[in-house]
Amino acid sequence: MCLGIPGKIVETFDFSGTKMAKVDFGGVLQDVCIETVPDAEIGDFVIVHAGFALNKLSVEDAMETFAILEEMKRLADLDDQENHD
Repeated sequence: MCLGIPGKIVETFDFSGTKMAKVDFGGVLQDVCIETVPDAEIGDFVIVHAGFALNKLSVEDAMETFAILEEMKRLADLDDQENHD
């Protein structure tokens, strides 16, 4: 199973002829290849897997994904808490 994580492009740059971006994942910046999403620009959200942007997504879809990931974390924390009580 693959897990693509949404992030926000905060900078674009060229690295040895490859279109790259700095992508913000909740405060963690990562260099990502955006060759596969040639129309991606600063401010866009992209789904990233293994250092490659797979596609752009809307702000609404990004926010919905963040909410789901946060809910998953909350439920996992509850489960951990129940297992330690």
